[in-house]
Amino acid sequence: MLIRRTLLVAVLLAATVATAQTTQPLAPLQSIAALDVPRYMGRWFEIAKLPNWFQRKCVADTSATYRLLPDGRVEVLNQCRKESGEMDQALGAARQMGPATSAKLQVRFAPSWLSVLPFVWGDYWVIDLDERYELVAISEPKRQYLWILSRTPQVEEARYAALLGRLQAMGLDVGKLEKTRQGER
Repeated sequence: MLIRRTLLVAVLLAATVATAQTTQPLAPLQSIAALDVPRYMGRWFEIAKLPNWFQRKCVADTSATYRLLPDGRVEVLNQCRKESGEMDQALGAARQMGPATSAKLQVRFAPSWLSVLPFVWGDYWVIDLDERYELVAISEPKRQYLWILSRTPQVEEARYAALLGRLQAMGLDVGKLEKTRQGER
């Protein structure tokens, strides 16, 4: 009996050590080197996302439209189709963090009078963007959120798969992504 317990403890200890040795901490998530904000403006279609609580009523046709305002802020209009068929909209604002080419932004959908409170702002980091500004991945430092957006409602499967490979290499759990239905009524 004592030998079995000792053997069991040894096996569990060995498994714990082996797991600790193979689990590498993730490197901090990085944004792309530079973002041309005016070029980024316009409409983007959601291709896929990690599930989140604030989009739970969205079933299709999700998009984000960005508009540069004269004062340099960015207006954000998110919209999606609900199960009832009606469109839901959320109007917010984005601000760049750092220099004019920074790909690290923050967004808020709370009323503007609450914008002085830091917790109403969420990180919005552009972590992958093709050179044509047609396919983008957005996340944040903790990797809890992820969106894949495109200028068109559909993306070529090869381009999508290549992006997923790059995102997985960054430590994002692409296996949990949900594809977004576009153009279905």
